[in-house]
Amino acid sequence: MNLFDNTEVAFALKTDSQLERAYFLFKMIQNEPMVKIGSAVTNFALKVHLPVEGLIRSTVFDHFCGGVTEEDCLPIIDNMYNNGNVHSVLDYSVEGKDQEVSFDGALEKILKIVNFCEEKQSIPYAVFKPSGFGRFALYQKISEGATLSSEEKAEWNRVEERYHKVCKAALEKDVPLLIDAEESWMQKAADELIEDLMEIYNKEKAIVFNTLQMYRHDRLEYLKKLHAKAKQKDFYIGLKVVRGAYMEKERERAEDKGYSSPICKDKETTDINYNKAIAYMMEHPKMALFAGTHNEESSYLLIDLAKKYNIKNNDMRMWFGQLFGMSDHISYNLANQGYNVAKYLPFGPVRDVMPYLIRRAEENTSVAGQTSRELNLLKTERKRRKL
Repeated sequence: MNLFDNTEVAFALKTDSQLERAYFLFKMIQNEPMVKIGSAVTNFALKVHLPVEGLIRSTVFDHFCGGVTEEDCLPIIDNMYNNGNVHSVLDYSVEGKDQEVSFDGALEKILKIVNFCEEKQSIPYAVFKPSGFGRFALYQKISEGATLSSEEKAEWNRVEERYHKVCKAALEKDVPLLIDAEESWMQKAADELIEDLMEIYNKEKAIVFNTLQMYRHDRLEYLKKLHAKAKQKDFYIGLKVVRGAYMEKERERAEDKGYSSPICKDKETTDINYNKAIAYMMEHPKMALFAGTHNEESSYLLIDLAKKYNIKNNDMRMWFGQLFGMSDHISYNLANQGYNVAKYLPFGPVRDVMPYLIRRAEENTSVAGQTSRELNLLKTERKRRKL
């Protein structure tokens, strides 16, 4: 039997009504026009302040998010950890804020989460997005090699200070820190900054983790260059490896501006790229891997690689990660076998988290087979429970 087919383990934590809600949601998500219309209507309703937050909260929000605050998330975190052996990564999923005050607010939020992680074994990592700590356009300007004004230089110094503050706290409290990747046209500035941080804070082990989006065809090459640099400067590499979240946007922009797309030509090439990256990392010491994947084949590959290199299931240098509300058949069945598994648990005010939720729904519709796999497993479990 396929390890991931065990629906009793996969959905053990879901009540019958939660199971029905999940089934209903994925049924909706399967319908692409419905997702497009639903996203547009929701955005409009929130913009003109129609009272739709309650409805969003009781359906899509509660399925994919832990709550509005960190405290809201605690019952879910405890339930997953105590009853499913699955950890949580608290993800403050508020996007697109562009003021210094919101960057400082995000910094305080992440520092609070680092303290949370130190206290709770169930929360092994802290995480933030580069654009949570600084203006997207500023990263873009630096990535493009443009000259900064003196105001912008001062602004970038403040961005760097925020990173250092979090990294220092993470090092002191021994809490590894995942830094998400964003769009390719701002990523170079983030990569260079994170490499500098790795050099400072990853002397003993991986504390600072960058993210590689493997739908970019240049990332395998980037990984090898980073490895050469790490060997030369003697630091550990921490990487979260994902397929990527901005594909349509990346392709549209490349076409719009007339440069060749940074995205692999098809899904198959992305899969090959992803698997090569995790194989490369498992093969080399002084690397820690957080494999963010909803793909069964990549998960099996990682299991095989761990066996090949005699890496124990619960070795802290190897983690599997999935999003809350998705791929429970992977998360809970792996955890059941003693692997390190963490769910990304988004939280934040309902209206602020909507861009994240809409992207999730659109991603699910665009990944062929993802939603039908979820639906089939939910169907199997409903049938099993009836029997």
